[in-house]
Amino acid sequence: MKVALTGANGFVATKLKNIFPNYTSINRNDTEDQIIEKLSNVDIVINLAGAPIIKKWTKEYKKILFSSRIDTTKKLVRAINKSKIKHFISTSAIGIYPNDISCDESYKKFDDDFLSKLTQKWEDEANKANVKTTILRFGIVLGSDGGALKQMLLPFKIGLGGIIGNGKMKMSFIDIDDLMNIYKFIIDKNLEGVFNVCSPYPVSNYEFTKTLGNVLNRPTLFPLPEFVLKIMYGDAATVITGSKEIYPKELEKEGFSFDYPTIKSSLEHLLK
Repeated sequence: MKVALTGANGFVATKLKNIFPNYTSINRNDTEDQIIEKLSNVDIVINLAGAPIIKKWTKEYKKILFSSRIDTTKKLVRAINKSKIKHFISTSAIGIYPNDISCDESYKKFDDDFLSKLTQKWEDEANKANVKTTILRFGIVLGSDGGALKQMLLPFKIGLGGIIGNGKMKMSFIDIDDLMNIYKFIIDKNLEGVFNVCSPYPVSNYEFTKTLGNVLNRPTLFPLPEFVLKIMYGDAATVITGSKEIYPKELEKEGFSFDYPTIKSSLEHLLK
């Protein structure tokens, strides 16, 4: 099986390379004709392209977020539709859902904020592919050597970790190893449609913070006020302070079994 990857230098793609060592990398600056040529012997395309979301959303950076997701996916899909690809797996995010509401894949009343609109447009472009298409809506990906958890570790390790705001916001996460198994599961079962890629047990920021402190054997005494994040990241702070209670109903219905479904099992696996 031959796989092509966009966003090949990212954290998730780096892990996928271990599963699919015989991969082809599609670069953001490749022309449509160059992509078509790269896809000549490829069975599956996995789209992970997208500039980092946790960065201050200036007017210019919003354009970068849009272009790196929408324009890149649009060009990729045009190439796919001129190729013999069997399966297209495109990334999305649980940021499509509103805050403070329990959601699974059946929920369709999406928000109209920037992140949700960006994600909706991203999915719309992916769904223009004329092949079997799977949309994976990522929760927060936890891994010890990349992603959000790596950024959190230093303050926690030196005893400066703490809850964000009142700690009540919900966090929907996925262990990186479970994510890799989800890709294999989707491909092996030849599944299409939309799947929430997150643990079946979302946690509050308070529970996450206390569990991380316990696993690292460090105190968690220094709360981080939300206004500090607002100063640092502007509107992008909503990615951190938003409350997403999301459930992977479709994966469970298909019979996927999580190895690290709880925050305790995931953090102990990653950090011990």
